[in-house]
Amino acid sequence: MKALYFDQQLLLTDCPEPETRTGEALIRMRMAGICNTDLEITHGYMGFTGILGHEFVGEVIECEDARWIGKRVVGEINLGCGSCDYCRRQWQRHCPNRTVLGIYKKDGAFAEYLTLPIENLHAVPDTVSDHEAVFTEPLAAACEIAEQVHLPPGTSALVIGDGKLGLLIAQVLKQYNCEVTLLGRHRNKLALAENWNIRVCQSAESLPMQEFEVVVEATGSPDGFATAIDKIKPRGKLILKSTYAGGIHTDLAPLVIHEIQLIGSRCGPFRPALHLLEEKRVHVKEMIHDEFPLREGLKAFQAAGAPGRLKVLIRNE
Repeated sequence: MKALYFDQQLLLTDCPEPETRTGEALIRMRMAGICNTDLEITHGYMGFTGILGHEFVGEVIECEDARWIGKRVVGEINLGCGSCDYCRRQWQRHCPNRTVLGIYKKDGAFAEYLTLPIENLHAVPDTVSDHEAVFTEPLAAACEIAEQVHLPPGTSALVIGDGKLGLLIAQVLKQYNCEVTLLGRHRNKLALAENWNIRVCQSAESLPMQEFEVVVEATGSPDGFATAIDKIKPRGKLILKSTYAGGIHTDLAPLVIHEIQLIGSRCGPFRPALHLLEEKRVHVKEMIHDEFPLREGLKAFQAAGAPGRLKVLIRNE
C-alpha cells in the first residue's frame, strides 16, 4: 500500500498492508488531516519513525465484530496496555506502555489502510461529512479544556494562536458562553473568527496586562507562552496546548508570584466533539485550505507547512 513514511525524512513509499491483531479493525482511510504535530515530528519531535497521521475518517473493512464492517469511523489515538491503573480509569493517554497513532510506536493514517482497537472507534453520524469528521480529533482536544477547567458563563478567556486548533478552541469556549478573545497574526484567519462572532485581536500590546481568567496557549511558539503569562490574571488558569520541538526556556517566577495554575492539555473526548459536529455548532469546513490525493502527500506537507495555512487534507482515492 502507499503511505507517507517518516525516517529522518518524509517519503511516499510502498509499505506492507497492516495486519490486524485480536480486537482490532482494519480501516480504509478515506480522509486524513495534517496537524502541527505531524509537522513537528518531521522536525524531530518525539523521535518517531513510521507512518505519520492521526486525524482521520475511514471505513471499517475487516473486524471480528461484524457490526462495525462498512461503518465510517474516527478513532481515538492512544492505545493503552489495558491492564494498568491508568487504563482501568480510562486514561489510556497516560498509560506508561501506550502507543500513539502516527506519533509514537504505532503506524498512522497517512496510508491506504490502518488498524485500531475496536474500543478506540466511534461511528460517524450520517449527517457529518468526511470533510467535517476529519476534524474530530483536534476538536476533541479543544473540548478537553472544558473537562479540565470549570467555565462559568462570562469567564474571560484569551486564546493565543489563530491556527487550526486555536480556531476550534475559541469556538468551543464560545459554546460555554465565555467572553472569548482570539489573539493571532493572520488577518484571513482572524476574519473567520470574526464571522463566528468571536472577538479578535492582532496585537498583544493592545490587550491589557493580567486581564483574563483563562488563557489558552496554542501557538506552538515559546513567544506565546510569554504572552500568556503577561495576560493572565493572578490565580488564573493557563492551559498549555503547545508542544515545542526545540523545548522552551522561560522565567517561571510569575507563575509562583501570581499563583497561576498551569494545566497541560492534550487529547480529549470524541463523543462531545462528534455531537458538536452533528449539531453544526462549530464551523470547520471554512478552515480547509487545500486537499490532495495520497499520491501527492509530499506536496500536501509542503502546503501545510507554508506560513498562514489552515487545514490541509489528504484523501485516499
